[in-house]
Amino acid sequence: MNVDLPLAKMSLDDKLQAMEVLWADLSKAPEQVMSPAWHAEVLRNRREEVQQGKTSFQSWEAAIGELRNELRGNQAP
Repeated sequence: MNVDLPLAKMSLDDKLQAMEVLWADLSKAPEQVMSPAWHAEVLRNRREEVQQGKTSFQSWEAAIGELRNELRGNQAP
């Protein structure tokens, strides 16, 4: 199937919404989405950083909000 989205005509908000819809659908069957091997190493390193107190987690909503602000040219607080 060939999907042809009018990307040049879509606003940034439209594109982000399309990405969120795709991700929500992919997330319904995570066992069908194979992660590359290097993802495991990144996750292992991040887990170690959290355990050592070098970093922390934030909510998904906060992360999405930060990304939207960055894409719009605003700096995160």
